[in-house]
Amino acid sequence: MKFKIVTIFPEIFDSYFNESILKRAQKEKLIEIKIHNLRDWTTDKHKTVDDTPYGGGAGMVLKIEPIWRCVQSLSSKSRSSLRSRTILFSAKGKRYTQDDAKRLAEYDNLILICGRYEGVDERVAEHIADEEISIGDYVLTGGEIPAMVVVDSISRLLPGALGNAESIEEESHNQEGQLEYPQYTKPEDFQGWKVPEVLLSGNHKEINKWRKEKTKSEPLINT
Repeated sequence: MKFKIVTIFPEIFDSYFNESILKRAQKEKLIEIKIHNLRDWTTDKHKTVDDTPYGGGAGMVLKIEPIWRCVQSLSSKSRSSLRSRTILFSAKGKRYTQDDAKRLAEYDNLILICGRYEGVDERVAEHIADEEISIGDYVLTGGEIPAMVVVDSISRLLPGALGNAESIEEESHNQEGQLEYPQYTKPEDFQGWKVPEVLLSGNHKEINKWRKEKTKSEPLINT
């Protein structure tokens, strides 16, 4: 799986992609992550990537020209046999879910466009991106964090990425509406907060029954 991330702040990704599961997945060549600076596809000496919006309004809008050149270049460098998809991160995009992660994991090549400032020229969504994605009903400074979320959520689904493949089968959102049962570890008693007795019993039939009962269909909200 190849991830090609288009951004104007490439250094943002350095730490996250070089730790833990993602670092190992890259080392074992399960995934390839390439960060591309959008400014490399500008044509003026100032490397301009944004401009004021037509019709007026606050903020600046990312220009279509460098994004078009970038995506054209990255697409042409992919083998024609690769299944490829281009994604634009946007607050007005479709909300990202575990089903989307599973769907996108079937592709060979993902081009991820990180928006910034007031937004991105709408023609990018209309004519360049295959889909617009949002990771939640809130506004972020840019698309870099959503790009990390998408890379992470997809990578861990790939065969060999996790040390124990069974983790995927039992975890939250593996099935629609499913939230994983509670987990505990040592010590058995911490400040009077005790691990449920059934988990200490060694009775696997009762443990499995308890876990099924504790599997949630809706998230808990603390008030």
